[in-house]
Amino acid sequence: MSPTREARGAALLLVLWVIALLAALVGGFALTARLEQLQGGVLARGAVGAELARAGLEVAVARVQDPFPERRWSPDGRDYAWRFAGSELTLRIVDESGKVDLNAAQPPLLAALFRTAGAAPADAERLAGAVLDWRDADDLVQPAGGAEDPQYAAAGLPYGAKDAPFETIGELQQILGMTPALYAAVAPYVTVYTGQPSPDPRFAAAPVLEAMGIDPAPVLEQRQPLPGMPDPAAALGSGTGTYSIESRARMSDGREAVLQAVVRVGGGAPGTAYTPLSWREGVSASEP
Repeated sequence: MSPTREARGAALLLVLWVIALLAALVGGFALTARLEQLQGGVLARGAVGAELARAGLEVAVARVQDPFPERRWSPDGRDYAWRFAGSELTLRIVDESGKVDLNAAQPPLLAALFRTAGAAPADAERLAGAVLDWRDADDLVQPAGGAEDPQYAAAGLPYGAKDAPFETIGELQQILGMTPALYAAVAPYVTVYTGQPSPDPRFAAAPVLEAMGIDPAPVLEQRQPLPGMPDPAAALGSGTGTYSIESRARMSDGREAVLQAVVRVGGGAPGTAYTPLSWREGVSASEP
């Protein structure tokens, strides 16, 4: 083979390698652009969902305080449907006074609530005592059973009783003997914002009513408006002004944005409608 033909062959091979390299680079750029487009779409839909849920919360705050009783929403835990910007929203408002306050409730009520949530009677008594030992300032274990620093140490936990009031309901997970399943069952029905030793039955959910020794069925039935009759919620007024609000926005692509907050009406900066006390939000993927 002549030197000229060898040079031409090498040049052709080099050209082919360059073409292959350019094709790989173009493919890589195209894939990156596609991924960024998909990520941008996800972020955009997530932002839209979050704003829809936020809009639902704003509507709930306004409607629960509506001066016209016939339009007022009740903070007793019922679901309200609202449609906005092509999305369906489900809104739920619960007055915090209808919950059991971890800093004020006494052992019998706490134990009853734990039993209602599925705890065995003996475990419920111990947990109720542990709640009191967590929030009180002394180091004396409750007579019915509880937990101070030695009991936490014996269980291998790196902390002891707080000996101070609960600041969030999440602290309940640290109570000796509390399980994830029991916490999940009881969390919707406890609060740290009222300072009341007993919940207000007008706004209490069925498990709380049962823990109070009240038959939930007739109470819940009275809350349901009859056809053609005024909503009995109108007589309840707007409650205490501190509410748990859940706003679920379901978008057209099946994704669901959820906002769960505890808000106190007023008391914030001038011009604000409410003060957030607790705030959790997120967006779930669409169903397959």
